[in-house]
Amino acid sequence: MSSLSVKCFGVGDGVPNVDRSHSSYFYNFSDVGVLIDCGEPVSRSLKTNGVSFDAIDRLIISHLHSDHFGGFFMLLQSFWLEQRRKDLVVHLPEDSIGPLRQMLQAAYLFEELLSFKIRFEPLRTGQPMKSTAVTVTPYPTTHLHRLKQKFQSKYPGGYEAFCFLLEAGDKRVAHSCDLGAPEDLAPLLAQPDDLLVCEASHFEPQALFDYLSKHRLKRLALVHIARWDWEQRERIRDAARKTLPRVEVLVPRDQEQIVV
Repeated sequence: MSSLSVKCFGVGDGVPNVDRSHSSYFYNFSDVGVLIDCGEPVSRSLKTNGVSFDAIDRLIISHLHSDHFGGFFMLLQSFWLEQRRKDLVVHLPEDSIGPLRQMLQAAYLFEELLSFKIRFEPLRTGQPMKSTAVTVTPYPTTHLHRLKQKFQSKYPGGYEAFCFLLEAGDKRVAHSCDLGAPEDLAPLLAQPDDLLVCEASHFEPQALFDYLSKHRLKRLALVHIARWDWEQRERIRDAARKTLPRVEVLVPRDQEQIVV
């Protein structure tokens, strides 16, 4: 892989698709691998692309909707059966860590069976996660705010969801995950970005393009496009190009790689 690239394992939205997998993106920075989200079937994507099960140094889970998280247990089982050796750091919303540990035990993925150690770390707003080649900084989104308002009294919890800024050398890559509104991107766009990987299903795409027109951006990869809009993706891309004439607009498919 390139020294700075992203492999789109799954660009689909939250409903079943015949031609797209659920959200999962493998960022490769020199020899540091960061997997953002692990929607199914992420284990198959690793095998399909010949990516070593030791290549992932950090797994970052933006929020616990199943299309961003549903491949987690099979991924951990694959690490075990493929005899992964490298320790793994898993970053995720804090109130998910306890239940996740319990589910690993319920799935018989006991730590004594694994040939590597897992460390769970909570995502903290604005607190960088640093590796030798890349720094990843999480920022909150409003994606789960409506659910929080409706259900928190009955189902208490943090209802956290995050987007991410990835920095490597002089490169800046923004990754939206799921948003409540385009304005959630503000901290990622505070400086010019080389690439924005952005979802386009939770609001009208034109609202996103209008918002981005006020910021400096080199490339835009539109992902997580709603299933009912997927057949119209060329029209959506044309609208983006019209509103953002100086931005290279991409609509990647599953398994496509973007080199930054």
